Amino acid sequence: MSSMLQAVTDREFDRVIETSTVPVLVEFWKPGCGHCRVLMKELEQLRHEWGERVLILTMNVDEEFQISAELEVSSLPALALYRSGEFVKFIGGLGKKNEIVKQIECE
Repeated sequence: MSSMLQAVTDREFDRVIETSTVPVLVEFWKPGCGHCRVLMKELEQLRHEWGERVLILTMNVDEEFQISAELEVSSLPALALYRSGEFVKFIGGLGKKNEIVKQIECE
């Protein structure tokens, strides 16, 4: 699945999150998940509009399952928000871009 978004692995996850100076969104997804593709498109638009103001990462739970297990991700897609290296919350629902922006800004 081609995406302009940066994929992240379990091994590099903590380092990437902790060193980011901007809020981080992580989409947990897996191949064959239609809703995951829909959310990825929204996130690509968000990245296009927000540029460096937010870091958007994707994590394929079929290949990387440690972090999603720690977070107890039970349904996909799941979208997690991190700030200053700390998990803030999951952004619920099938996030539309505007809803995601609201969730980032209201923290």
